[in-house]
Amino acid sequence: VQLQASGGGLVQAGGSLRLSCSVSARTFSSYPLGWFRQAPGKDREFVAAISKNGDTTNYANSVKGRFTISRENANTMFLQMNSLSTDDTAVYYCAADSRPRSPDQVVVTPSLYDYWGQGTQVTVSS
Repeated sequence: VQLQASGGGLVQAGGSLRLSCSVSARTFSSYPLGWFRQAPGKDREFVAAISKNGDTTNYANSVKGRFTISRENANTMFLQMNSLSTDDTAVYYCAADSRPRSPDQVVVTPSLYDYWGQGTQVTVSS
């Protein structure tokens, strides 16, 4: 399984970005997926997760109401980010969990993901 994150960039506070994660897998729908981020000097933190069937999502409190995670049949996951603030500046990573999960289960713990993309930089200026 290979993941490729894209869509990062420089945006002003209050602006929006849409991140994409292309998942190279024969059975895309078999994997719960998630977004994580890591700011300089900080640990990697959970941002959002979506279940295999796309019916269940989970968000970190810091992004709830501003970010939306989704997945499309064409092996792509998205993270729509609105009302961005300087606190959202980080490298964003997408991840896939290949362990057996129920169709509506989400995974929020980084250590439970076994496939990671290379990360895309998001910088929010004030």
